[in-house]
Amino acid sequence: MEVILAPDARSDIRQILSWTQEQFGTKVRHSYATLLETAIKQIAENPHRIGSVQRSEIAERCQTYHLNFSRVAAGKTGKGRVRRPRHVLLYRITESNVVEIGRVLHDTMDLKKHLPSGYRKIQE
Repeated sequence: MEVILAPDARSDIRQILSWTQEQFGTKVRHSYATLLETAIKQIAENPHRIGSVQRSEIAERCQTYHLNFSRVAAGKTGKGRVRRPRHVLLYRITESNVVEIGRVLHDTMDLKKHLPSGYRKIQE
């Protein structure tokens, strides 16, 4: 499937990698970048893969995928394995069968409060 990274997701990734560089250095930043790339590629190949969770309580067609499920595959690239990834991809499959990654958020964040613009919230 085709994948689109929404502007918010692109910004999230830049911030995550910048913070990782500052805290842990270049090698870990490269490992985390590889992990992000691997997870995005795997979701593109199969957006319903093991580890993806339907999150209709957050928004219509919304799913999440924790980067932890891509650790092994990313580690096989030779760029190092991230021990404890802490981010989730928040995405949906559009009506035109495109995977739209709306955000990349820390797993402790309230996902409803950080929905990408354009995602329709479920009425409470």
